[in-house]
Amino acid sequence: MKRAEFREILERGPSLLDGAFGTMLHGKGISIDQAFDAVNLTDPELIGGIHRDYIDAGADVIETNTFGANRFKLAEHNRAHQVEEINQAAVAIARRVIAGSFRKILLAGSVGPLGVSLAPLGRVSAKEAQDAFHEQISAMVTAEPAGVDVLIIETISDITEISAAVKAARSVDPDIAIIAQMTFTRDDRTLLGNTPDEVATQLAKLDVDAVGVNCSSGPAQILRLITIMHQAQPELSISAVPNAGWPD
Repeated sequence: MKRAEFREILERGPSLLDGAFGTMLHGKGISIDQAFDAVNLTDPELIGGIHRDYIDAGADVIETNTFGANRFKLAEHNRAHQVEEINQAAVAIARRVIAGSFRKILLAGSVGPLGVSLAPLGRVSAKEAQDAFHEQISAMVTAEPAGVDVLIIETISDITEISAAVKAARSVDPDIAIIAQMTFTRDDRTLLGNTPDEVATQLAKLDVDAVGVNCSSGPAQILRLITIMHQAQPELSISAVPNAGWPD
């Protein structure tokens, strides 16, 4: 899907996204110490069933089960060599479910954080991060017979990291639609201390198609955060993907 077409969809009115995937997998018996993304290979029927449930619940957009399917996160489970296989399997499963729904459903490629600290806070350079994102995103965009329609870069706490992800996406496909989302702590700042208006201003410079917040501390906080972001960058489309609240 081209960016112009995606923006036309946003201009028509709100689109409803699906919900958490890891939570659903854990609720269906997958241990939290397993690689959730690898379930695309080991139990594709389970993944497809979750997609169907979200479509039946009214989702207009479903996300691939690829939140942690990058080389760094998969290395924790000795699966770094399966980045392409896992991501393309996720796209194929979701595409089959969408085809069987007989509805116009958009497929979003989920791109989560790398799970490592970038320089100067850590040892991973921006170039290394961009390479890792490029590997994952390329697998989803080029999947056969059809790749994802849009990318959702989500749950990022570091502007440097989300910048690397967007640059990687643009190097894979300059015209892919991108939703860029960051997550915030209870004090309405990212883990690195950025305020929502700062985040909106920085994300606007990345040439993305929508900006927003996901997870964080629940719907009330996200409503507050996206209101501030909209005031800071009123021309940008806004996404809001809250969790149920801060876990206790």
